[in-house]
Amino acid sequence: MATDWRAAVEQRREQKDRYFGENPRSPIPDDQRASFDGLRYFPLDEQYRFELPLDEHDDKERLTVATSTDGEQEYVRWGEFRFTVNGAEATLQAYKSDPDEDRLWVPFRDATSGDETYGAGRYLDLEPETHRTSDGDWILDFNEAYNPTCAYSDRYECPLPPMENWLDVAIEAGEKTYWPDE
Repeated sequence: MATDWRAAVEQRREQKDRYFGENPRSPIPDDQRASFDGLRYFPLDEQYRFELPLDEHDDKERLTVATSTDGEQEYVRWGEFRFTVNGAEATLQAYKSDPDEDRLWVPFRDATSGDETYGAGRYLDLEPETHRTSDGDWILDFNEAYNPTCAYSDRYECPLPPMENWLDVAIEAGEKTYWPDE
């Protein structure tokens, strides 16, 4: 089973690199696409993969989130994940843009943000079909953490991780900062 998740993450990374390098709808600017040779990632690491219950909030509050273009978007604070990473207790809120959808959005910043990873933070998308275990827990896999589209071009508007999802610990997993000249 351990190799299955690794192969799946590697396959998604390869597909994303192909899309970013070849597709006209890629967020990589046109003038950088010809020299694009893939995104940079931390090595896959099982210590950043968790199977956790979602502690669903009884009172699902609406939250206004700032965006990269000084706009705002509204989300519903659906529940939270509690876990220990690198010896530190951590909590991340999971949000929904629409209460009727099943997927969860987990934006976060961590101690790598602005250095090894995109300064504004990264995202995890949790789809019930691929991120739920047979016993109902969620798979929170930071190896799948990715940069929002505004990390590649300022023509995109991206919601910023709320301060409640800023972690003091380093999450050395997932996508690293995009540097087109490297």
